[in-house]
Amino acid sequence: MKVTTRKAALGGLAMFGAAALLLAGCAAAPEETDGGDGGGEALDFIPCMVSDAGGFDDKSFNQLAFEGLTKAADELGVDPVTVESQSETDYAPNLTSLVDQGCNLIVTVGFALSAATVESATANPDIEYVIVDDAADNDFDGTTDADNIKPILFNTAEAAFLAGYAAADFTTTSVVGTFGGMNFPTVSIFMDGFKQGVDYYAAEKGKAVQVLGWDGTDGLFTGGFEANDAARQTAQSLIDQNVDVMLPVGGPIYQSAAAAIREAGREIAMIGVDADFTVTDPSVADLMLTSILKQIDVATYEAVLAAGNGEFDPEPYIGTLENGGVGVAPFHDFESKVSDTLQGELDDLQAAIIAGDVEVTSYLEQ
Repeated sequence: MKVTTRKAALGGLAMFGAAALLLAGCAAAPEETDGGDGGGEALDFIPCMVSDAGGFDDKSFNQLAFEGLTKAADELGVDPVTVESQSETDYAPNLTSLVDQGCNLIVTVGFALSAATVESATANPDIEYVIVDDAADNDFDGTTDADNIKPILFNTAEAAFLAGYAAADFTTTSVVGTFGGMNFPTVSIFMDGFKQGVDYYAAEKGKAVQVLGWDGTDGLFTGGFEANDAARQTAQSLIDQNVDVMLPVGGPIYQSAAAAIREAGREIAMIGVDADFTVTDPSVADLMLTSILKQIDVATYEAVLAAGNGEFDPEPYIGTLENGGVGVAPFHDFESKVSDTLQGELDDLQAAIIAGDVEVTSYLEQ
């Protein structure tokens, strides 16, 4: 179960809730949720989840994990327990609370929960853990730090490469841009793949396209994952440099980018991350060129379902283009705006990446 990573720090996003019951903060014990219509014979199994500080309504990352948990719990006919963190200091207490609730499986969402997850898993070897978007490798030896943790990871650079190619084809100013919440591997992997895709297009087509906000090792970051003035000003700085395609990476910061674009009154397209924003947030559908997808909901669903059936597998899952764990969303409202040949070119490019004929690098392969 070796996972090669050069993780450097923590980071995280947010979440959303629906059928299952959520708790805010960590002081009180999480309330059990209604696991839906059930259906099958009830199992003696309690799947649980704790979010990072973003929240289950981030319309991407945490929301997808929550949906995967809820679907699996419904299918198993059990009631999940979920708890929402408000800050980094909530992580360890929330995990302890879930352990005290008798959880059999605890899913933690995000890079920011890595240390707390490893600590809880080490102290509770009889409980199974799943962590989303992190290798749980805090000693950086290339392996998961506890045998009862299953990491769910995504080689997002592959899908971002396709989005970068599409952006380079779409731009009329020949300037595209990106910015992130914080420079963590699970954030910068989007920006890195995006730049690689733009550069590949430029080399193949002989069209000079400039990428602002990421130089391959560092770039433009807001310092957090909130939709706020910092995010809006960062987006504005790209708009001021003639960007007409923008990739904001980091939970709700895309909302600030959308506000800046609308205020600018120019034709500027956005690219979403994690989920298909046209579907999860129709209010920005008119701005979305495409979205870079991670099948967090599917991977979480499968991991929880396996654990509920007594088939927990701690082997890390890595989503790729080849296994369908990552991808790009349809153009939706932009279908009539992109070139007639673009979708076909993307299909061919995806096949070439899967075949290894086009190389896409990411931190997961270093």
